[in-house]
Amino acid sequence: MDRLEAMSVIIAVNDTGSFSAASRRLHMPVATVSRTVAELETRLNAQLFQRSSRQMTLTDAGRSYIEACKRIIEQVDDAEREVSGEYRSPRGDLAVTSPWGLGHMHLLPIALEFMEAYPEIALRLVLTDRIVNTVDENIDVSIRIGSLPDSNLIATRVGSVRFVLCASPGYLTKRGHPNEPADLASHDCIGVDSHAAQKSWKFVQNGSEVTVPIRSRLTVSDSEAAIEASVAGAGITRVMSYKMEAARRAGKLVLMLEEFEQEPWPVHIIYAERKPAPLKLRAFLDWATPRLKARLA
Repeated sequence: MDRLEAMSVIIAVNDTGSFSAASRRLHMPVATVSRTVAELETRLNAQLFQRSSRQMTLTDAGRSYIEACKRIIEQVDDAEREVSGEYRSPRGDLAVTSPWGLGHMHLLPIALEFMEAYPEIALRLVLTDRIVNTVDENIDVSIRIGSLPDSNLIATRVGSVRFVLCASPGYLTKRGHPNEPADLASHDCIGVDSHAAQKSWKFVQNGSEVTVPIRSRLTVSDSEAAIEASVAGAGITRVMSYKMEAARRAGKLVLMLEEFEQEPWPVHIIYAERKPAPLKLRAFLDWATPRLKARLA
């Protein structure tokens, strides 16, 4: 048995919670994962996992052993990176994820400039609105919108985005300008939802959060479509500010009820602490952080 490979297998089983999920992550048959764990337990004469129909959990012995395995694997990885030159110059592969719209509008231009400055770094951008498992998908850096859960990741705030109400000048000329959230009941609204028509939007009025009923004459599955429909005069929509900014600057959309907006959502750039940090990671953070702050100011 390859001991380092066996260590990698039990780490994957612990991280993912099952043999099948570990097999997908490691690209090996489920039977191989199961056999590797069983052989390791036999050699150690100790049970590493408590097995149930739903999940795998570490025993006390397994918990101690896996922490030691992680330290060993990390030391081996560090040694290999050092030999490959990753700590001597910024080089190698780097994976970054962000929400789709933010990625297209802000991250992609920054990334293209970064690649020109650092020709020995190959970037993989994962631009998606789904929740990305950074461990399973080998992501080095994430850009997240909204409050962050407690974790051992390092987070740097790079700005914030507002949730804004907007409509075309033509629509407002025809239907009038709402003066307070309750006025939306008499307007055509464009909701953003993949499953059902939106029935209400939230605002802040007199220091308290209020839920205001709306009439969604049109519901679309993404905010980009909502913006296009609003520009065409179909009604009022509510989207993140950076997504409609280009249309606002072009005079195609007008903001409204700004004094009733909820608190802006924070934007963070986050990554796992590594000591020492690979130069490719440090180079990207040093490049992207100030530029994202400038774009989101």
